[in-house]
Amino acid sequence: MTLSSLLPPLTPARELVQSLRDDGFAVVSAHDVAAIAHVDLDQLRNLTQFWEGLPRDPYLKDGGRYRFRRHSSFEVKGESLAIVPHRAHWQSVNYNALHGGIERWFEPSQADLTSKPTWHALLLGLTHILNSVKQVNTWFIEAHQFRIDTTDGIGRPTPEGAHRDGVDFVAVFLLNRVGIKGGETRIFAATGSAGLRFTLTEPWSLLLMNDERMIHESTPIQPLDQYGYRDTLVLTFRSNGFQDSPNSSQQ
Repeated sequence: MTLSSLLPPLTPARELVQSLRDDGFAVVSAHDVAAIAHVDLDQLRNLTQFWEGLPRDPYLKDGGRYRFRRHSSFEVKGESLAIVPHRAHWQSVNYNALHGGIERWFEPSQADLTSKPTWHALLLGLTHILNSVKQVNTWFIEAHQFRIDTTDGIGRPTPEGAHRDGVDFVAVFLLNRVGIKGGETRIFAATGSAGLRFTLTEPWSLLLMNDERMIHESTPIQPLDQYGYRDTLVLTFRSNGFQDSPNSSQQ
């Protein structure tokens, strides 16, 4: 199947579970994201302020200065969401050939963000959806706040290339695109050649994927004028514990 470049193929909230089962992914409008979280869209938009002033990512192996991020981790059991003590982000080289195999300690997400009822409602709303696809006792969630900018003339949302994350599900929220071109999302079936390409543009729209079935990447961004940036929130959901380094004391 050749790649098709279209506007995002939106899935209505009522069809989200079936789309995840049948297709392995769904693209959700911001309005439906708010409905899933049982909040007003303005409440979600109010969270975007926490993407200002993110610390620069010190681990980029390509020498770039274009990525800024924070990181936090949570556990959800039933209706109970708890933040866990700050921990390193770790992936095996099987899933991240560029930055895998090392413990990456990022600055934690702001407490003013993670304590907000809207934040809790968003994570719990997504776990309700995922529990309808795969019933688990505890979801282990990592949250990544990203800003990719054009400081170096080009910014790479996925410098590791097309990849899986080694989790059960991945949620990618587009929060903001300012003064850029590019940043196209590409997803591929892990076991075949089927693929889609589209550009998320609506603030708080969502790409939700079964990570075991889908490979994903985002193309580089370039400034339309002198400077631009792209803000995203990436949530990963894992059912059998966090990914930890074999040598980690976090076990």
